[in-house]
This record gives sequence, C-alpha cells and structure tokens, in this order.
Amino acid sequence: MPVDQIQLSKFLSFVLRHKPDEIGLTLSADGWVNIDELVEKANAAGTRFSRADLLDVVATSDKKRFSISADGREIRAAQGHSVSVELGLPPQQPPSILYHGTATRFVDVILVEGLKPQARQQVHLSADEATALRVGQRHGKPHIFKVDAGAMHGKGFKFYRADNGVWLTDHVPPQFLG
Repeated sequence: MPVDQIQLSKFLSFVLRHKPDEIGLTLSADGWVNIDELVEKANAAGTRFSRADLLDVVATSDKKRFSISADGREIRAAQGHSVSVELGLPPQQPPSILYHGTATRFVDVILVEGLKPQARQQVHLSADEATALRVGQRHGKPHIFKVDAGAMHGKGFKFYRADNGVWLTDHVPPQFLG
C-alpha cells in the first residue's frame, strides 16, 4: 500500500521536531537521528514506512523541512524544534528586510512584545512575502510583518539560515517591526 506523503511528513515533523521519545528515539545534541533506527522504531510503534518512502518525502517536499546528513545515514528537521537542539548553523548577515506571517489576532501583542519563539527555539522569518503569507494563513486571517533585519543585525542581533532557507533569530523587538 502506498504511503501518504503528507501524513508521513507530518509524522516526521512531530517526531524530529517535538516528540522523539514518542517512539523511543533520542536525537543527538544537534538534532540528528539514524534513518534506519527511525524507520525501525516508527514501524514498531505502528507508523509504517520504508527508508525509500522517507527519502522520497525528503526529496519531494516543497517546504524542505528535513536534512539528510552528507553520508546519507542520518536525518534531522531543518528547523522548528520545540525540543532542545543546537543546529550548529553559523551566524549570517540577513537580507535587509525579512517577513513574518501571523494571524491578525496576535498583532496587538506582537506590537508590544515583539516576535518571540513561543513553543519553538527561535523566531522563524521568511525571505519573501508570499511565504510569510502562506504561514500566516495557517493561523487565521493573515498579517505580514516586515522585519528590519538589516538594522537588527547592525545592532548585534544574530541571524541564522536553516537548510531550507528559513531565517532564524532569537527575538525580534517591536521597534524592528513594520
């Protein structure tokens, strides 16, 4: 029976970002897990797929949520973790403007407190408005914030670019939001 790629992607996100212990996995400090161990433990827990199914989801995912190690033995979520991992991404100079999509119901709080990582380790920012809009739509009526990343970087804030192109930072104070 063919594997539902969307369901498998959601399962991988859940296990690799949030609850590896749900199937008895332990992520390395930098978020990696052996692919064969992941497949074995997932199958034992009732989520059935093969190594080939997993690699197909990784290769065909438009969001590029997962990274495969250079030797092809390990996988990790590119970003979005709520469990503690250190992705080892080097700080980079961001584009001058980045974007953050959210729901309109959060705008007033964000204008006071800025953007916080909430349940994740870092704030996620997009390089383009279209991506930010899609993210915002997932949470309700969308609102797009422009983030003055250039000014933030100039003030010493660090930015990181995940393998899938998502920009990460620890916090965006309200004065950098437009």
